[in-house]
Amino acid sequence: MSLNNTPSAERVHIGFFGRRNAGKSSVVNAFTNQELSVVSDVKGTTTDPVMKSMELLPMGPVVIIDTPGFDDEGALGELRVKKTKQALNRADCAVLVVDATQGKTPADQELIALFQQKDIPYLVAYNKSDLAAAPPLGENELAVSAVTREGMEELKERVARLTRSPSEGKRLVGDLLSPGDLVVLVTPIDSAAPKGRLILPQQQTLRDVLDAGCISLVVKEDGLRDALQKLAVKPRMVITDSQAFSQVDRDTPGDIPLTSFSILMARYKGFLTDAVKGVAAIDRLQDGDKVLIAEGCTHHRQCEDIGTVKIPRWLREYTGKELQLEHSSGRDFPEDPSPYKLVIHCGGCMLNDREVAYRRKTAADAGVPFTNYGITIAHLKGILKRSVELFPDLHALLP
Repeated sequence: MSLNNTPSAERVHIGFFGRRNAGKSSVVNAFTNQELSVVSDVKGTTTDPVMKSMELLPMGPVVIIDTPGFDDEGALGELRVKKTKQALNRADCAVLVVDATQGKTPADQELIALFQQKDIPYLVAYNKSDLAAAPPLGENELAVSAVTREGMEELKERVARLTRSPSEGKRLVGDLLSPGDLVVLVTPIDSAAPKGRLILPQQQTLRDVLDAGCISLVVKEDGLRDALQKLAVKPRMVITDSQAFSQVDRDTPGDIPLTSFSILMARYKGFLTDAVKGVAAIDRLQDGDKVLIAEGCTHHRQCEDIGTVKIPRWLREYTGKELQLEHSSGRDFPEDPSPYKLVIHCGGCMLNDREVAYRRKTAADAGVPFTNYGITIAHLKGILKRSVELFPDLHALLP
């Protein structure tokens, strides 16, 4: 996958924060050598986080986030500050832009406290150094000027040292394979499938299989049995879309490992163990319990949508309970999930690692079990143990 096509979730997210008129947008434009953000002398010109994917040397593929002023006021201002706080949940690195003519203010100190609380590596950039000298600089501070571009190259280099690629050293499935292995991928093509392309987890898995020097066979669920009968060698594994788990389980011989794209994505995002442990909460649900079904993207809902139609139906059939099912999508995720007995999250392919980790921690801090679509469907269909047999430690946890 080329740099230009790197998914947003695989890019380093660099957030620029600060007060209104500290020059955040001007610094962003100088930092990127592009007019990404509208610049004005009027306070509060940036009213919503502005996100731009680009390639920026020496970091490579990045997402730049320019945020509204953290000292915004009024009812609308409060909403903008809330959006700024949400942007913190996906920032791999933060740049606090401080007006050098005024120095740090309580709003700046509050932002620094949030960076530290969320364990976000950060730098303090004293902007407008062409107008006023910066105070004595600390280890993570530097002077810059969006007008003269003083300090911009140093800022880039220091940001690069604070960050690393989210996918560095991680594999979806390649570490489970040996060169020459045959892997069968099952990709249903139905009304909910995007027209003319595979969904992102399928694309990424296929690429990782090829990068591992292996052979990939891609079939629809109704062609799996025939394909397996025609093969001269036994596949190393079958990987399916979770929605087709039941049929693929029936059609895949028991001596061939079976898992799903969603389960592999949970492993890739670092929460597979939590997901396997969390799914047990389904068996404890009672009438009236609230369950949150959360997605990281905002795709168009189809009549047989997985999150809003299929999983709710399967949950009710499995539990026999009258559950209160609520949904969130995109960047929306409750700050307090304590009213819920369970969070069922999508694979998170559209979210970067930091935002997925934030959502997991938010649920854990509230004592709410957290699982994902693939693990949930495998549990509801009675094939959870088989679906994680590729991971012996997890397999051993299940009865």
